[in-house]
Amino acid sequence: EQDEPMVTQPLMYKKIQQHPGTRKLYADKLVAEGVLAVEGPDEIIADYRAHLDRGELLYNPVLAGYKHPMTIDWTPFVSPKYIETCDTKVPIGELQRLAERLTTVPENFTLHSRVKKIIDDRRQMSEGKLPVDWGMAENLAYASLLVSGYGVRISGEDVGRSTFFHRHAALHDQNREHWDAGTYHPLKHLQERQGGFQCFDSVLSEEAVLAFEYGYTSANPYELVVWEAQFGDFANGAQVVIDQFIASGEAKWGRASGLVLLLPHGYEGQGPEHSSARIERYMQLCAEMNMEVCQPSTPAQVFHMLRRQGVRNQRKPLIVFSPKSLLRHKDATSTLEELSDGEFQRVIGEVEPINPKKVTRVVFCSGKVYYELVAARHEKKIAHIAIARLEQFYPFPQES
Repeated sequence: EQDEPMVTQPLMYKKIQQHPGTRKLYADKLVAEGVLAVEGPDEIIADYRAHLDRGELLYNPVLAGYKHPMTIDWTPFVSPKYIETCDTKVPIGELQRLAERLTTVPENFTLHSRVKKIIDDRRQMSEGKLPVDWGMAENLAYASLLVSGYGVRISGEDVGRSTFFHRHAALHDQNREHWDAGTYHPLKHLQERQGGFQCFDSVLSEEAVLAFEYGYTSANPYELVVWEAQFGDFANGAQVVIDQFIASGEAKWGRASGLVLLLPHGYEGQGPEHSSARIERYMQLCAEMNMEVCQPSTPAQVFHMLRRQGVRNQRKPLIVFSPKSLLRHKDATSTLEELSDGEFQRVIGEVEPINPKKVTRVVFCSGKVYYELVAARHEKKIAHIAIARLEQFYPFPQES
C-alpha cells in the first residue's frame, strides 16, 4: 500500500516532518544523562540492522531460565513434527470412580425431573447396565483430564446445560431462592487435588468470546479450552477470529493454540442459520498441519478425541462438527470398554459381520449419515456394500 498522507493532510505532516521522532528524543535523553556515549545510539541501530540483514533471531522465543509467575514455558509443546496419536486409555475402575462423582449431588439438592433421569441413567452406564451416550462420554473425558492435573474450561451460550440438553456439567437446584445460588458443578468435586474446572454460559457475542478464548489458549497450554457455538452456523459471527488467528496464528506469529471449537451441525428441522456449521469453510483454511478437523460418530470417539487434545504434547486448534440427533440415537452409543481401551480412530472401517467376498463397493461417509446408511442397508438386505466412516477430515488420514 502506497500511502502519502501529505495529499490530504499537508499542514499536519509538515509539522510532523519538523519534529524529531521518538527514537531521536529518547536517544538524546540517554546521551544527556550519560547512559550512552554520543555515538551509542547509532551503534545500537547499526547492530540491530546487521542482525536483521543476517536473518538472526533478536530474542529467543522459548524461555530458558527466566521464571515469572504469569509466564508458562511452552518448551514441552514445541515439536517440528505433527503428532497423530497418544495414549488416551483410562482403566475401567477409574472411569467408574469418576462416574460415581459425576452422578453425586449434594443433599437437599432438587434436580429437574428430566435432569434427574439423565443422572440416574449415567449411574447405570457406569455399572454397565446401559450403554454410554454422548453426554456421559464427554463428561468422563473432562473428568479424566481434571484428575490428571489438567484444567478444563468451556464457554458458549448454554454450555453448562448444552444447546441440545446433553451435557449437564452445571446442575441447578429447582428449589433455590436466589438466581446466583443453587448451582452445582460435579466436575469441580472429583477429588481433593485436581485441575480447575470453569464453565461459562457466555453472551451470544461470538467474536468477543471466541477471541478471548483464543488468547487464553495462546497463553496456557495446560488447560483444555472449549468454545461451543449454540449452533455451528453462529460461528460466522466470529469469522475474523477464525481466519486471522485460529487458522493462521501459528504460521504468522509462532503462537500455538489448543482451542477446541464444538460446532453443532446437521439438518434436523432447525431451518436457516441453525443447520450448517459450514464444513467447507474450515477445509479451505487447512494447510501445513495448522489445525485438526473432526466429525466423531460415537461417544467413545469424542472421549478419545478430547483426551488426545488434552494429553498430547502438541497444541493445534481442533474443529469439531458435533451432532444433534446422535446425542440420543439408540445406535450411537459405546461401551465402557471402548472408553478404557483403544484410541481416537481417524477412519472406522466396516464394523458389521458382512462377508468380504461379497463386497463389490465401499461407501465412505461421516457423521449421522453413517447410521442412515446402515439402516437402509438392513432394510433392503444389502450384502455387497461395505460402509466406512471418515472421522478426521484434516490432516487427511491417507495412511489409514
